[in-house]
Amino acid sequence: METQKDIQEKVQKAFSSLESIEETKISPFFKDKTMNRLFAEKKVSQPKFWFWLTPQVQLVMLITFIVLNAFAFMNVKSTTYDENVNQFAESYGLSIESDFSTLN
Repeated sequence: METQKDIQEKVQKAFSSLESIEETKISPFFKDKTMNRLFAEKKVSQPKFWFWLTPQVQLVMLITFIVLNAFAFMNVKSTTYDENVNQFAESYGLSIESDFSTLN
């Protein structure tokens, strides 16, 4: 265990080292330069591909998408199931012709 004398010597050395500290010479504009570097506005880089996708363009795309979906929905509602099946059958050659002829 350290004695009182050793502790006292360490305290004295610490205080004597404080007396040897001198004032440093710095540039008068050091603070201004440092503050400018710390708080300078960073240039915000825009993505190169998505720069055109602004909120206005997104709104127009959304409205166009809704209108196209409404138009498609109305067209699906107007056609009947039988028409769709007949059109599908004709497209793939699955339709059965009703008039058979022996001469053909």
